[in-house]
Parts: sequence; structure tokens; C-alpha cells
Amino acid sequence: MELTKLLEGVEIIKIVGETEKEIEGIAYHSRRVGRNFLFAAIRGIEADGHRFIRESIERGAEAILLEAGAEANDRTAVFVPNSRQALARVSSNFYGNPSANMRLVGITGTNGKTTTAYLLESIFKKAGYDVGVIGTVNYRYGQTVVPALNTTPESLDLQKILWEMSQEGVSHVIMEVSSHGLDLDRVFGCQFDGAVFTNFTSDHLDYHQTLKRYFESKRKLFSELLMKSGKAERFAVTNCDDPGGDEIVRGVTLSILRYGLGDSCDFSAGETNLSLDGISCRIKTPAGDFPLHSALIGRFNLYNILAAVTAGFGMGLSLKVLKEGVEALKGVPGRFEKVTNPKGIHVIVDYAHTHDALERVLSGLRETLNLSSPNRGKIITVFGCGGDRDRTKRPLMGEAAGKYSDLVVLTSDNPRTEDPLTILEEVEGGIRPLFLEAWDRDKMEAWRSKKGYLKVPDRKEAIRTAIRLARAEDTVLIAGKGHEDYQILGREKIAFDDRIEARKALEEA
Repeated sequence: MELTKLLEGVEIIKIVGETEKEIEGIAYHSRRVGRNFLFAAIRGIEADGHRFIRESIERGAEAILLEAGAEANDRTAVFVPNSRQALARVSSNFYGNPSANMRLVGITGTNGKTTTAYLLESIFKKAGYDVGVIGTVNYRYGQTVVPALNTTPESLDLQKILWEMSQEGVSHVIMEVSSHGLDLDRVFGCQFDGAVFTNFTSDHLDYHQTLKRYFESKRKLFSELLMKSGKAERFAVTNCDDPGGDEIVRGVTLSILRYGLGDSCDFSAGETNLSLDGISCRIKTPAGDFPLHSALIGRFNLYNILAAVTAGFGMGLSLKVLKEGVEALKGVPGRFEKVTNPKGIHVIVDYAHTHDALERVLSGLRETLNLSSPNRGKIITVFGCGGDRDRTKRPLMGEAAGKYSDLVVLTSDNPRTEDPLTILEEVEGGIRPLFLEAWDRDKMEAWRSKKGYLKVPDRKEAIRTAIRLARAEDTVLIAGKGHEDYQILGREKIAFDDRIEARKALEEA
């Protein structure tokens, strides 16, 4: 594409050099630059692309997209106020603005994005649409499944994926839109038809620093991207039971659809029955009610169901399709995923990695299991916290686990470059005020008579310990990693899957 066409819609400060030249590709990483490429110098979390302009030129870059204060001698230099937004715009131009010719729904929120995306995907498929999904587990469409490196890809990669989807006939795309993706302008210029808000609680403060900045990054999906989209029939979906539900849509002058369990919500649920077999309820909508049974478990998943139903309604789908779509989904990888076994132990793997998510899962378990029953079992929770990430949530997660569990097994998550024992001590800081018994692994005979916790830094051994201690009707929740099939120790990524380790432990128990 000619550089002048590539730059259409880009806010430009000045251009130094020739613009009538053909650009054969775009890169934001200097090592991916080829002959006659445009190199976008963007500022990343760990590195600044402006430091690699000279390398990109040596590799064949003919034009450089950069911000003030840098220079690109001997090549066309396009100076812009925000190189990330400029990269997003030129990427969309290069791939023919694919989101303009699709129906695109973005989902944001601290928890529930992935499950809501799976539900909405199932609904769209029941409607007969060719669907693409860009999310935390993977990027998928047709027969193509690509493991996700980030929940929301960098703008160039995102536009390429959308283009590839369009080439395969995808008409409807569901995108999990992370706070990082919004703050780093990865979705800038995408043409959204709808935006969905699930909930908001503390997370990612290592990056955003404050809750206000974290929330405002999520609000951009509604206040900026949805509002500025060129689509005709746009809509916003918000959780009216969440404290941030009204604020997230402040200033939005489009159709706003509200869901929740309160009487004031447009979409709600009644006659609810929760069990380990799933959720049975009656969904209430402005167009009428319908009975529903979902294989998903827990009140938190009822909210995810309502979010997906509301978004599907916003897309103009019938109640029949909404019901069939929800009921067709039997599970989501790593989200309250059961590990079946003949021992009668309820083993569940879940991605819960914030204190709010962990509390929702555990409180939902208590409610679902009906622990007032004479045959009630114990809840054993295995979890840890990631290293080099938000430290403020560590004691909060410890408190949530200690509050709702009979036994907490503290272990490693992805410690990365931090000392695993230091992380466990910070998590333990939230458990100590609960006055739980600090058990020793070699003296666990009486653990069933008194709530407590123990520390097992090795995650594989922690899972084996929890399952070895469990009896029939007990529940072992293995939280934090969900669908992930790796563990990061130091800077090394090793193969590790909670589901596989749980199966091995059950065979050995």
C-alpha cells in the first residue's frame, strides 16, 4: 500500500521525507522488519521502540512512525503525537478496516469475560452466524485455533486476525477487551457494534497504580470506542448490580441494556435453582420470559449468562435462539471445570486469580453444595498468587480463601522472578487475622475438626496433598491458573496443567 493511503486518518505532526512510496509490511518489533516496511516505534511496558529505529532501518524499513524527541535519518519519518494510536490506524488501513464489515462485540470487566464470550459465541452459532472469538484462552474461528499470547493482541496483530477472519467468511466477532488492551490503544479504531461490562474489582494495580485509572481504562470501551464507532445500531450492556455499572456507561447516548438480579434491571432471572448439575431459572427480558437450564455452576455464572443473553438481545436475536445458545454450552476451559473421578471427590479447576473472583467461586460453592446438609463435605482450596504482579491482592485472596474454605493449601502460581516463599508470606498476611490453625503437613490428623491452612510451595505437591486429604463428597478447588498449561519459574516457562496434575493425583490417591 502507498504510504499516503496507509496514513489516512492518522493524526500527524509533520512528515520528513518522501511519502509516495510503496509499503510492503508493518512491524512494531525491529526484528520483524523486512524490506520496504513501515516500522512503528511504540513505547512498551518493558522497552521503548524508539531505541530500535536504527536497527529497523538496517533491516529494510523505508518509513518510520515515531513520536517527537526521536529521529530517523535517511528514511521517511512520520511524527505523530501517539505512535500507538497511529499504529492501530495504519494497521486497520493496511488490512482494509476489517471490523467495519463485521458485527463486533467487546466484553470488558475484571471477571467473567471469558465465560461470557463462550456463551455469546454459542448463541451466535445457534443463530447460524460464522463466529470468531479473540480472548484469554485462544483466538478461534472456523477450524483455526491459535493460543492467546495476550487477552487482547497488539493492534497490528489484532487487525491481521480480524482480516484473516473476514477472509474465512466470519460475520460476527466477540472480543475480550482487557484494561491493558484499552490503555495501550490496541483496539483503537475498531468499529464496535456493542460493548459489555461484567463487573469491576481490584486487579492489575502493578500496571494501573490506582483503581481509578484501572476503571477509566475499561470505561474507554464505552465512552470512546463505542461512541465513536461508525456502526449504525450500537448498544451498551451493563451490570446494574455492580457498583460501577452506572458509571461505566456515563455519557453514553446509545441504547443501554441493564442486567442483574434486581427488580430494576431490564434482564433478570427468577425461580433460580443452583446445584452441581447446573443452573435452572427463568430468564426475564423486555420481550418476555423463558425457562433455562445451563450446565454452568454458581451464581456468578448466572450473571455471565445474563450478560450474554442481554448482548444477544441487543444484536436482535430471538428468545428461542438465546435459550438454545446458552443451553448448548456445556463448559468453558479452566472455568469451574470439573475433573471427573470415581472417588466421589468434587475436583474443580478455576482461573480465579483475583480476590473477588476467588470469593465469588467459593461463596458460590458453599451455596451450591448446600453445606447445611448432614452429608456435607469439606472445601479444600489450593491457590497461589503470581510473582511480579499486583501485590495488593495477595492478602485479600488469602482472606477470601480462609473465610470460605475448611482447609487452604497455599502454593505457587507463576512466581516468575520473585521468591515463592515471600509471595506465600504476603498471602498468609490475609489469613492470620482469621485465627485459623497453621497446620504442619506431617501433623494433619485433626484438620477436619478445625479450619486451617498449610503451605506447600511446590504446586504439584500441593495438588497431591489436597486430593490425598480429601474424602468422598469433599470439594477440592484448584484456583488461579485455569486453562493455562504452563508455569513460569524465574524466566523459564515449563509445562504444567492443573487438570492433568489433578488427574494424576487422583490416580495415585
